[in-house]
Amino acid sequence: MADAKGGAARPLSPHLRIYKPTITMVMSIVHRVTGSALYVGTVLLAWWLIAIAQGEKYYTFVNGVLGSPIGKLILIGYTWALMHHMLGGLRHLYWDTGRGFNISSMNRMAWASLVGSVLLTAIVWGIGLKLRGAF
Repeated sequence: MADAKGGAARPLSPHLRIYKPTITMVMSIVHRVTGSALYVGTVLLAWWLIAIAQGEKYYTFVNGVLGSPIGKLILIGYTWALMHHMLGGLRHLYWDTGRGFNISSMNRMAWASLVGSVLLTAIVWGIGLKLRGAF
């Protein structure tokens, strides 16, 4: 029987310091983070809807908070998290069909979800600003 006290001091299982980060690993982590961020954004959405029901004075206050530069930055982040999480979900749905498991396909889909989420966020905000007459 092997002596359990001897040998090099090393982790018993693979640790994050051992693996080189890959795009699929990063996208997996970001998918979890965006899922958590969507909870906070949904609270902001509920706050805005409650403000509508409370009346014009409170609605104006909430619109002022969300319309401030920091509020807009948070809303843009929420939109990006929503788009990124949606595209990540579609990627997982595609994998549920049993396809796309080779390394090159996984890397392409990871990059596509990242680039696609930024483009979709820009499109949504562009349409919203155009409808408001901002440009």
